Amino acid sequence: MAEQLEEFNKILTSFLSVDNTIRTQAEEAYNALPLETKVVYLLNTVQNQGSPRTDDERQMAAVLLRRLFTAEFNEFYSKLAPEAQQQLKEQLLLAVQMEQVDSLRRKICDVVAEVARNLLDDDGNNLWPEFLQFLFQCANGPSPHLKEAALRMFTSVPGVFGNHQSNYLNLIKEMLHQSLMDTSSYHVRFQAVRSVAAFILLHEKEIDIQKHFVDLLPLLIQVIGESVQQQDDDALLKSLIDMCESTPKFLRSQVDNILDMCLKVFSNEDIGDSWRHLALEVLVTLAETAPPMMRKESPKYLPILVPLILKMMTDLDDDDDWSVLDEISEDDNDSNNVVAESALDRLACSLGGKTMFPQIVQNIPDMMKHPDWKYRHAALMAISAVGEGCQKHMEESLPFIVDAVLRFISDPHPRVRYAACNAIGQMSTDFAPSFQKKFHARVVPGLLTFLEDNENPRVQAHAGAALVNFSEDCPKNILTQYLNAIMAKLNDILGSKFIELLQKGTKLVLEQVVTTIASVADSCEEQFIAYYDTLVPRLKYIIKESTQAELKLLRGKTIECISLIGLAVGSEKFMSDAVEVMDLLLKTHTDLPDDDPQTSYLISAWARICKIMGKQFEQYLPLVIKPVLRTASMKPEVALLDNEDMEEVSQDVDWQFVSLGEQQNFGIKTAGLEDKASACEMLVCYARELKEGFAEYTEEVVKLMVPMLKFYFHDGVRSAAAQSLPCLLECAQIKGHQYLSQMWNYICPELLKAIETEPETEVLTELMYSMSKCIETLGNGCLSEPHMAELLKILDKQLKEHFEKEVERLEKRKDEDYDEVVEEQLADENNDDIYTLSKIADIIHALFIAYKTDFFPYLDQIIGHFVKMLEPDRPWSDHQWGLCIFDDVIEYGGPACAKYQGIFLAPMLAHVTDKSPEVRQAAVYGCGVLGMHGGDVFSGEVCDIR
Repeated sequence: MAEQLEEFNKILTSFLSVDNTIRTQAEEAYNALPLETKVVYLLNTVQNQGSPRTDDERQMAAVLLRRLFTAEFNEFYSKLAPEAQQQLKEQLLLAVQMEQVDSLRRKICDVVAEVARNLLDDDGNNLWPEFLQFLFQCANGPSPHLKEAALRMFTSVPGVFGNHQSNYLNLIKEMLHQSLMDTSSYHVRFQAVRSVAAFILLHEKEIDIQKHFVDLLPLLIQVIGESVQQQDDDALLKSLIDMCESTPKFLRSQVDNILDMCLKVFSNEDIGDSWRHLALEVLVTLAETAPPMMRKESPKYLPILVPLILKMMTDLDDDDDWSVLDEISEDDNDSNNVVAESALDRLACSLGGKTMFPQIVQNIPDMMKHPDWKYRHAALMAISAVGEGCQKHMEESLPFIVDAVLRFISDPHPRVRYAACNAIGQMSTDFAPSFQKKFHARVVPGLLTFLEDNENPRVQAHAGAALVNFSEDCPKNILTQYLNAIMAKLNDILGSKFIELLQKGTKLVLEQVVTTIASVADSCEEQFIAYYDTLVPRLKYIIKESTQAELKLLRGKTIECISLIGLAVGSEKFMSDAVEVMDLLLKTHTDLPDDDPQTSYLISAWARICKIMGKQFEQYLPLVIKPVLRTASMKPEVALLDNEDMEEVSQDVDWQFVSLGEQQNFGIKTAGLEDKASACEMLVCYARELKEGFAEYTEEVVKLMVPMLKFYFHDGVRSAAAQSLPCLLECAQIKGHQYLSQMWNYICPELLKAIETEPETEVLTELMYSMSKCIETLGNGCLSEPHMAELLKILDKQLKEHFEKEVERLEKRKDEDYDEVVEEQLADENNDDIYTLSKIADIIHALFIAYKTDFFPYLDQIIGHFVKMLEPDRPWSDHQWGLCIFDDVIEYGGPACAKYQGIFLAPMLAHVTDKSPEVRQAAVYGCGVLGMHGGDVFSGEVCDIR
């Protein structure tokens, strides 16, 4: 035993080593120990039993013990005898009481809270009532240290009262109130704020509980202000941000005080930048989560806030080499100018142009004339930032804005010229296509002038990027007017920059110009054929010669370019080069690692060439399918981290985190997710284009795609999975009925589950459309009785939600913060709802195509919803889609539709003269099919239509 203890102590000491190798060895030795041994030794170390240990070693033991209880508590605790379980709990509470070192006591509190969390069963029963007694005892006792300890534990597990919480609400509130007022200890007040925040966030949807605790807010804001003055720990501002994000209405009564506090912090340049960023984040988050409320308050804070943000955007370094750098590092997301620009963008998107644009108009003109280049740069970047959010109100001022921006073509500072390119590119996206239609005569020559800036490659490259933005949404007839001038310029740059690459190794502008050529070709389509013979040989040469590792991105972009040109000019022109191009691409993909930038370009290029070559691409399928499947199969790295672990990795840009509450955070490594989505889309393309030529791969692909219907890490993956299913069924038809039935039996239950549980409307509509196309492909009898029942249940739920959402929109119009911007958002929600309704109609349509009158008994189970949609007081969209359902009843039911004439006939005849064209079209179509398919019984009604 003594030897084991000594060995364990060595492991613990090694955990604290600065040497990675020693720490790794210690982790391996620790992981090899039995669970019970680890708990006993760790607990003894925490309590300082046996040989004395250092505070650092005891803290490490507490951290390891908490992690152990987080991951394996039930496995350990369930094996203990009742007496041993009781002893463990008593030891832990005693350790909190007896510990004199503050930092250690806090770590022990985390351990105790983890045990308390685990002793709350699934039904909400607290299996450790002594802990609740201990909590109140410490909170109401004389010791500030134990008060803080009680609050820390409550913060970690605010749901600890379980299903008896309602009995304790007043006691909880009193405990928190007294703690917020505690004059003996700032640490108690500090922890009390964290406890209130944790408790409110746990009950973010329970308005009654929030109302019960709302009178704690003045004290809470007061203590947060105190923490800002202390400049010691920013956890309280972060807690306020969390409440702004999840429970903004809870903060309403104190919004003036919150705004005042945050403006004071943000305006104080003597305070550390990180504190100023957090204060700004409070204001921006409130604007995003409670925009109507913040629009009402805007006269009090926006005239102060916007100039401060613009001033922060001027915080740029003077770097003489900036404009000639060939390798560009990503902007530091924590730098002042990036934080400020992002805040301005978010404020514009959340508050809208009516509120924000006047502030821009008031502040930007003077900045544009400022002698300091940083102010001119900030002004132009601000125009870029607010365009999306202020679109409607900014559009009428565009002539003046465009003129003002283009004047900076000759600005003496390259970073200002860069910002001008940025503004043009962003406006090209935000205001397309009207921007291109109205301003092409000024913008295109301006961009071509920017492209001549050979002395400043970053400006030249950014002009190329702006031209991409302009081209993407530019009507072809406009862009082709400038095609000769654009291509002459791009051709010159392509040639000169390739020579520069060979001589100096610089590639920034070359990479961009290749992308710009691709975009212009994509927009001009067959008009680009005049430049094909000049460009394609040069591009093939770049692909052949750019074999060095540092040229991977250039090679990938060139591959993208040549495939887009092929798609633009069409198969007749491209086919003579198709084989050579495919050979070049196939040589490229050999043994590429998953993270090689060329992989995503190759996968997309192959799909484009498949579209060009059609059936002739089948010969290449065995050669290209493997990397596509590998990329589509990529499994993202995920992790479940507590708050302490989060502090170490939260700044990693490759990871995204979601708080799960009660100290738990879910993280996912996002790198590679876009490539995975793209690969899934390419598989859809192959199936759609090659049909039976893809049949050999349908089994492998369907087994890949079906599980990804629930790939909640990326909407694009789920959408691609949904789109693939009817295509795969169509491909598989050549393999016979049995094979097709087996495939559908695998797909159907999972597709139904996905439709039922999908949280995103955009993906949901893809799933519903997929179901409709699958039914159309397979025909009568494709749904078993259980599957038909499940589908009808889903449609019934969707239709109920359709009516409920309309009621919710009516309620939102009664809200005290309702305004015209809210009305615009409600209109957008209504449009989404109408689109979902159209997908429901698609499924009903498919069922009628497949089942004809056999579907009538199933329709009867949900027909009440369609009857309601035809009621006179329903909106036009309900009338339209209600009529469309009965159009299908008539068209596919024939004379048997007469059983429903009491429902549809009068509304259909009445709506022939409806003021809505969509409704008239549905009604007239119905009357037409009634005459064609309804039979003699309806001949009189049809003849009477005027």
